[in-house]
Amino acid sequence: MSVFSERKIDCHNHIFDPEAFPYQSDASYRPDGQEKASFDLFSQMMDAYGISNALIVGPNSGYGEDDNRALLDATNRSNGRCKGMAVVSQDTSLEQLQALNEQGIAGITFNIAFYGVEHFARSAPLLDRIAQLGMIAQLQVEDDQLLPLASMFIDSGARLLVDHCGRPNLSAGIDSSGFQSVLSLADTGRAWIKVSGFDKFSSTSLPWDDTRAHVTAIEQSYGEDRLIWGSDWPFLRARQRMDLGSLLTLAESQFPEAGKREKFFWRNAAELIGFD
Repeated sequence: MSVFSERKIDCHNHIFDPEAFPYQSDASYRPDGQEKASFDLFSQMMDAYGISNALIVGPNSGYGEDDNRALLDATNRSNGRCKGMAVVSQDTSLEQLQALNEQGIAGITFNIAFYGVEHFARSAPLLDRIAQLGMIAQLQVEDDQLLPLASMFIDSGARLLVDHCGRPNLSAGIDSSGFQSVLSLADTGRAWIKVSGFDKFSSTSLPWDDTRAHVTAIEQSYGEDRLIWGSDWPFLRARQRMDLGSLLTLAESQFPEAGKREKFFWRNAAELIGFD
Protein backbone atom coordinates (compact mmCIF):
# COMPACT_ATOMS: atom_id res chain seq x y z
CA MET A 1 0.00 0.00 0.00
CA SER A 2 1.25 3.48 -0.88
CA VAL A 3 1.86 6.05 1.83
CA PHE A 4 -0.61 8.26 -0.03
CA SER A 5 -3.45 5.75 0.40
CA GLU A 6 -2.72 4.78 4.00
CA ARG A 7 -5.03 6.16 6.67
CA LYS A 8 -3.51 9.28 8.22
CA ILE A 9 -4.11 11.92 10.87
CA ASP A 10 -2.28 15.21 10.37
CA CYS A 11 -1.53 16.39 13.91
CA HIS A 12 0.09 19.74 13.17
CA ASN A 13 -1.43 22.35 10.88
CA HIS A 14 -2.96 25.81 11.17
CA ILE A 15 -5.83 27.89 9.83
CA PHE A 16 -5.08 31.48 8.79
CA ASP A 17 -8.17 33.10 7.32
CA PRO A 18 -8.00 36.89 7.77
CA GLU A 19 -10.89 37.50 5.37
CA ALA A 20 -13.33 35.54 7.54
CA PHE A 21 -11.53 36.07 10.85
CA PRO A 22 -9.43 39.26 10.84
CA TYR A 23 -6.09 39.15 12.59
CA GLN A 24 -5.55 40.89 15.90
CA SER A 25 -4.33 44.46 15.45
CA ASP A 26 -1.29 43.81 17.65
CA ALA A 27 -0.31 40.49 16.04
CA SER A 28 3.47 40.18 15.88
CA TYR A 29 3.26 38.31 12.55
CA ARG A 30 0.44 38.40 10.03
CA PRO A 31 0.50 35.44 7.62
CA ASP A 32 -0.21 36.55 4.06
CA GLY A 33 0.00 35.34 0.49
CA GLN A 34 0.58 31.60 0.27
CA GLU A 35 0.65 31.38 4.07
CA LYS A 36 -3.06 32.18 4.27
CA ALA A 37 -5.00 28.96 4.74
CA SER A 38 -8.76 28.70 5.05
CA PHE A 39 -10.53 25.64 6.41
CA ASP A 40 -12.04 25.00 2.97
CA LEU A 41 -8.56 24.90 1.44
CA PHE A 42 -7.31 22.65 4.23
CA SER A 43 -10.22 20.25 3.68
CA GLN A 44 -9.38 20.03 -0.03
CA MET A 45 -5.76 19.28 0.84
CA MET A 46 -6.82 16.53 3.26
CA ASP A 47 -8.95 14.89 0.57
CA ALA A 48 -6.18 15.13 -2.03
CA TYR A 49 -3.59 13.41 0.17
CA GLY A 50 -5.78 10.84 1.88
CA ILE A 51 -5.74 12.50 5.31
CA SER A 52 -8.79 11.23 7.15
CA ASN A 53 -8.59 13.40 10.28
CA ALA A 54 -6.63 16.33 11.65
CA LEU A 55 -5.57 18.03 14.85
CA ILE A 56 -5.62 21.74 14.02
CA VAL A 57 -3.28 23.82 16.17
CA GLY A 58 -4.37 27.29 17.17
CA PRO A 59 -1.63 29.67 16.02
CA ASN A 60 0.05 32.49 17.90
CA SER A 61 0.73 34.38 14.68
CA GLY A 62 -2.24 36.40 13.50
CA TYR A 63 -4.54 35.50 16.36
CA GLY A 64 -2.94 34.68 19.73
CA GLU A 65 -4.22 34.02 23.24
CA ASP A 66 -7.96 33.47 23.62
CA ASP A 67 -8.65 34.20 19.93
CA ASN A 68 -9.80 30.79 18.76
CA ARG A 69 -12.44 31.98 16.27
CA ALA A 70 -10.93 30.39 13.17
CA LEU A 71 -10.04 27.21 15.05
CA LEU A 72 -13.52 26.72 16.52
CA ASP A 73 -15.12 27.45 13.17
CA ALA A 74 -13.00 24.67 11.67
CA THR A 75 -13.73 22.09 14.37
CA ASN A 76 -17.45 22.90 14.31
CA ARG A 77 -17.66 22.67 10.51
CA SER A 78 -15.63 19.47 10.23
CA ASN A 79 -18.39 17.17 11.54
CA GLY A 80 -15.96 15.36 13.81
CA ARG A 81 -13.21 15.06 11.22
CA CYS A 82 -11.01 17.63 12.96
CA LYS A 83 -10.20 18.46 16.56
CA GLY A 84 -8.16 21.35 17.85
CA MET A 85 -5.51 22.68 20.19
CA ALA A 86 -6.56 26.06 21.55
CA VAL A 87 -4.48 29.04 22.66
CA VAL A 88 -5.71 30.37 26.02
CA SER A 89 -4.60 32.71 28.77
CA GLN A 90 -3.26 31.42 32.07
CA ASP A 91 -6.41 32.28 34.04
CA THR A 92 -8.78 30.30 31.81
CA SER A 93 -11.28 28.60 34.11
CA LEU A 94 -12.26 24.94 34.31
CA GLU A 95 -15.68 25.84 32.92
CA GLN A 96 -14.15 27.70 29.98
CA LEU A 97 -11.86 24.77 29.21
CA GLN A 98 -14.80 22.37 29.38
CA ALA A 99 -16.75 24.55 26.95
CA LEU A 100 -13.83 24.43 24.53
CA ASN A 101 -13.57 20.67 24.96
CA GLU A 102 -17.24 20.29 24.06
CA GLN A 103 -16.54 22.15 20.80
CA GLY A 104 -13.87 19.72 19.67
CA ILE A 105 -10.84 21.16 21.46
CA ALA A 106 -8.65 18.27 22.62
CA GLY A 107 -6.02 20.32 24.41
CA ILE A 108 -4.21 23.56 25.05
CA THR A 109 -0.99 24.86 23.52
CA PHE A 110 2.03 25.94 25.55
CA ASN A 111 4.14 27.69 22.91
CA ILE A 112 7.24 28.34 24.98
CA ALA A 113 9.31 28.89 21.82
CA PHE A 114 7.05 31.85 20.99
CA TYR A 115 6.27 33.41 24.38
CA GLY A 116 9.38 32.42 26.35
CA VAL A 117 9.95 30.44 29.53
CA GLU A 118 8.86 33.11 32.01
CA HIS A 119 5.41 33.39 30.44
CA PHE A 120 4.66 29.79 31.47
CA ALA A 121 6.59 29.63 34.75
CA ARG A 122 3.37 29.71 36.79
CA SER A 123 1.21 27.47 34.62
CA ALA A 124 0.73 24.69 37.20
CA PRO A 125 -2.88 25.69 38.02
CA LEU A 126 -3.82 25.72 34.32
CA LEU A 127 -2.15 22.34 33.84
CA ASP A 128 -4.12 20.98 36.79
CA ARG A 129 -7.39 22.06 35.18
CA ILE A 130 -6.31 20.51 31.87
CA ALA A 131 -5.53 17.24 33.66
CA GLN A 132 -8.88 17.26 35.47
CA LEU A 133 -10.69 17.31 32.13
CA GLY A 134 -8.45 14.68 30.52
CA MET A 135 -7.29 17.21 27.95
CA ILE A 136 -3.80 17.44 26.45
CA ALA A 137 -1.03 19.96 27.14
CA GLN A 138 0.86 20.56 23.90
CA LEU A 139 4.40 21.89 24.33
CA GLN A 140 6.52 23.69 21.77
CA VAL A 141 10.03 24.36 23.02
CA GLU A 142 13.41 24.88 21.41
CA ASP A 143 16.96 24.15 22.51
CA ASP A 144 17.05 23.99 26.34
CA GLN A 145 13.81 25.86 27.12
CA LEU A 146 12.17 22.82 28.71
CA LEU A 147 14.79 22.48 31.45
CA PRO A 148 13.31 24.96 33.98
CA LEU A 149 9.74 23.83 33.22
CA ALA A 150 10.14 20.06 32.95
CA SER A 151 9.24 19.26 36.56
CA MET A 152 6.04 21.30 36.31
CA PHE A 153 4.87 19.35 33.28
CA ILE A 154 6.01 16.02 34.72
CA ASP A 155 4.17 16.63 38.00
CA SER A 156 1.01 17.95 36.34
CA GLY A 157 -0.67 14.62 35.65
CA ALA A 158 -1.75 15.96 32.26
CA ARG A 159 -1.18 14.09 29.04
CA LEU A 160 1.66 15.76 27.14
CA LEU A 161 2.28 16.21 23.42
CA VAL A 162 5.63 17.63 22.31
CA ASP A 163 5.80 19.54 19.03
CA HIS A 164 8.45 19.12 16.32
CA CYS A 165 10.85 16.72 18.09
CA GLY A 166 11.34 19.34 20.81
CA ARG A 167 13.16 21.56 18.26
CA PRO A 168 16.59 20.51 19.54
CA ASN A 169 19.87 22.33 19.05
CA LEU A 170 21.41 19.75 16.73
CA SER A 171 24.92 21.10 17.12
CA ALA A 172 24.76 20.33 20.86
CA GLY A 173 24.24 16.62 20.16
CA ILE A 174 21.79 14.09 21.53
CA ASP A 175 23.39 14.20 24.99
CA SER A 176 22.64 17.90 25.48
CA SER A 177 20.66 18.72 28.61
CA GLY A 178 17.90 20.37 26.60
CA PHE A 179 17.27 17.38 24.36
CA GLN A 180 17.60 14.95 27.26
CA SER A 181 14.86 16.87 29.11
CA VAL A 182 12.58 16.32 26.10
CA LEU A 183 13.39 12.61 26.15
CA SER A 184 12.77 12.45 29.91
CA LEU A 185 9.09 13.29 29.44
CA ALA A 186 8.66 9.81 27.97
CA ASP A 187 9.30 8.35 31.44
CA THR A 188 5.97 9.75 32.65
CA GLY A 189 4.05 7.30 30.49
CA ARG A 190 1.80 10.23 29.57
CA ALA A 191 3.85 11.82 26.78
CA TRP A 192 3.69 11.65 23.00
CA ILE A 193 5.90 13.49 20.51
CA LYS A 194 5.43 14.76 16.96
CA VAL A 195 8.17 13.69 14.57
CA SER A 196 7.68 16.79 12.47
CA GLY A 197 8.81 20.34 11.83
CA PHE A 198 12.36 19.49 10.73
CA ASP A 199 12.67 22.78 8.86
CA LYS A 200 12.42 24.59 12.19
CA PHE A 201 15.60 23.10 13.65
CA SER A 202 17.65 21.54 10.85
CA SER A 203 20.50 23.44 9.21
CA THR A 204 20.05 21.53 5.95
CA SER A 205 17.24 21.09 3.45
CA LEU A 206 14.88 18.19 2.79
CA PRO A 207 15.40 15.32 3.70
CA TRP A 208 17.11 17.01 6.67
CA ASP A 209 19.74 14.33 7.16
CA ASP A 210 21.25 16.10 10.16
CA THR A 211 18.14 15.23 12.23
CA ARG A 212 18.49 11.45 11.92
CA ALA A 213 20.37 10.82 15.18
CA HIS A 214 17.82 12.82 17.14
CA VAL A 215 14.86 11.06 15.50
CA THR A 216 16.43 7.71 16.36
CA ALA A 217 16.93 8.79 19.98
CA ILE A 218 13.30 9.93 20.15
CA GLU A 219 12.05 6.60 18.85
CA GLN A 220 14.22 4.72 21.34
CA SER A 221 13.00 6.80 24.30
CA TYR A 222 9.31 7.18 23.45
CA GLY A 223 8.75 3.92 21.61
CA GLU A 224 6.81 3.42 18.40
CA ASP A 225 3.45 3.73 20.22
CA ARG A 226 4.06 7.38 21.15
CA LEU A 227 5.28 8.86 17.85
CA ILE A 228 2.88 11.07 15.90
CA TRP A 229 2.96 12.65 12.45
CA GLY A 230 2.19 16.26 11.54
CA SER A 231 2.72 18.23 8.34
CA ASP A 232 3.03 21.79 9.76
CA TRP A 233 0.87 22.98 6.83
CA PRO A 234 0.73 25.78 5.54
CA PHE A 235 4.45 25.93 6.40
CA LEU A 236 4.59 29.30 8.09
CA ARG A 237 7.89 31.14 7.64
CA ALA A 238 9.47 28.09 6.00
CA ARG A 239 13.08 28.51 4.86
CA GLN A 240 12.38 26.61 1.64
CA ARG A 241 9.39 25.69 -0.52
CA MET A 242 7.52 22.87 1.21
CA ASP A 243 5.32 20.18 -0.30
CA LEU A 244 3.11 17.71 1.55
CA GLY A 245 3.90 14.92 -0.89
CA SER A 246 7.62 15.19 -0.13
CA LEU A 247 6.90 15.08 3.60
CA LEU A 248 4.84 11.91 3.24
CA THR A 249 7.57 10.28 1.17
CA LEU A 250 10.11 11.25 3.82
CA ALA A 251 7.97 9.69 6.55
CA GLU A 252 7.73 6.51 4.49
CA SER A 253 11.53 6.34 4.31
CA GLN A 254 11.86 7.00 8.05
CA PHE A 255 9.35 4.27 8.90
CA PRO A 256 9.54 1.70 6.08
CA GLU A 257 7.67 -1.01 8.03
CA ALA A 258 3.95 -0.81 7.28
CA GLY A 259 2.91 -1.80 10.80
CA LYS A 260 5.04 0.86 12.44
CA ARG A 261 3.86 3.43 9.92
CA GLU A 262 0.21 2.58 10.69
CA LYS A 263 0.87 3.54 14.31
CA PHE A 264 2.78 6.68 13.34
CA PHE A 265 0.23 7.95 10.84
CA TRP A 266 -2.97 6.77 12.47
CA ARG A 267 -3.32 4.62 15.56
CA ASN A 268 -1.21 6.58 18.07
CA ALA A 269 -2.94 9.86 17.33
CA ALA A 270 -6.39 8.27 17.17
CA GLU A 271 -5.94 6.85 20.66
CA LEU A 272 -4.50 10.07 22.11
CA ILE A 273 -6.96 12.50 20.54
CA GLY A 274 -10.05 10.32 20.35
CA PHE A 275 -10.74 9.62 16.69
CA ASP A 276 -12.63 6.46 15.68
